[in-house]
Amino acid sequence: LEEEKMAVIVQKIVGRTHGNRIYPDISGVACSHNVYPVGPLRSDDGIVAVALGFGKTVVEGETCLRFSPRYPRHLVQLASTTDAVHSLQRAFYALVLDDPEANCSCILRKFDLDVAESDGVLGPLASTYRIEDDVIVDGIGRPGVRLISLAGILKHGAFPLTDIIAEMLEIGGWATAGSVEIEFAATLSTVPGQRPEFGLLQMRPLVFSSEFEAAEIAATEPEQILCESRSVLGHGRVLVSDVVVIDAEKFDRGKSREAADEVASFNARLSREGRPYLLIGPGRWGSNDSWLGVPVTWNQISGARVIVEAGLKDLRVEPSQGTHFFQNLSSCGVGYFTVNPQFRDGALDWAWLERQVAQAGGRFCRHLHFSSPLVVLMNGRSGEGRILKPQLDGGGDVATTSSAKRS
Repeated sequence: LEEEKMAVIVQKIVGRTHGNRIYPDISGVACSHNVYPVGPLRSDDGIVAVALGFGKTVVEGETCLRFSPRYPRHLVQLASTTDAVHSLQRAFYALVLDDPEANCSCILRKFDLDVAESDGVLGPLASTYRIEDDVIVDGIGRPGVRLISLAGILKHGAFPLTDIIAEMLEIGGWATAGSVEIEFAATLSTVPGQRPEFGLLQMRPLVFSSEFEAAEIAATEPEQILCESRSVLGHGRVLVSDVVVIDAEKFDRGKSREAADEVASFNARLSREGRPYLLIGPGRWGSNDSWLGVPVTWNQISGARVIVEAGLKDLRVEPSQGTHFFQNLSSCGVGYFTVNPQFRDGALDWAWLERQVAQAGGRFCRHLHFSSPLVVLMNGRSGEGRILKPQLDGGGDVATTSSAKRS
């Protein structure tokens, strides 16, 4: 052990100098397996998270652009102008070379997009939101709010980013015999006489937790399962002791906005107390059409660690699979279950939820708290998931105790 050695790789920064700043035009992370596939995307199509400037924006979970190399024009974040304005990048990180407050010769600082526009790099990377028309147009030829959409690259071929990433992921998968993750940075040929550059910064195997597979080995009795689905976004094992549920029988689609307010109230209290929770409700979460579900905003459910979207009994609704909160789900690692028995997709034990004694409740919504946590299992490879009911120390079902308390 005393003779262990470590290799240190010193890499040249990919980027160009603009005054006292240096930064790449784009940087990001690409994975050959996507645990948040939203149709028509499949898990093995891969996913890319990319931003203007240094990759600090991506790795720290700030707003950036996500797309599949196979479907580069299918951008969930551009589903509506509201989604785009709130989920696309509006600032970037650059390396400042002469900051007097730095402890070394350089430091990362955040700048607004107008700085990048004055540097002449924004053209192929941005779109413009015109408030007066409520539309988003490609490029920066018109006045308005700038958004990093990579329209010039993904739609107009200004740089072969998707082809390069797809090939690198394929090579990496062949070399490692599995899924891989790469970090990259690139500069475009926005200045005459300068050549574009793509820099592969790092490649590593994409490691999936074995917790779900290990849990599947042990037989699970049907009565122990609260929820089961084959349409799950996310991966891993999560423990939650709190549940916020909108009862399907009490849900009135005509008063869904009142239900959203109740959810927001529970979310605010549980978030203040630092208690992540499981959120369950009928219809689409976050739907713009209040008749199709509960029209919550992300701020109203931001404390949820896992979300279950259950189909309505009296109305056939196509599942949203979290498209309304795609940026937040993927960046925060929130699990998302879609349960639609009418589509033969999964099951949810509403009767068991109804039997539980609520710690607090409203007209539509109830808060359940358990002394033993619920176990949430999500397999990012297969898109399957399972939520197990909490168990008492003696192995009994919590519902039995709850029923006894009520009687």
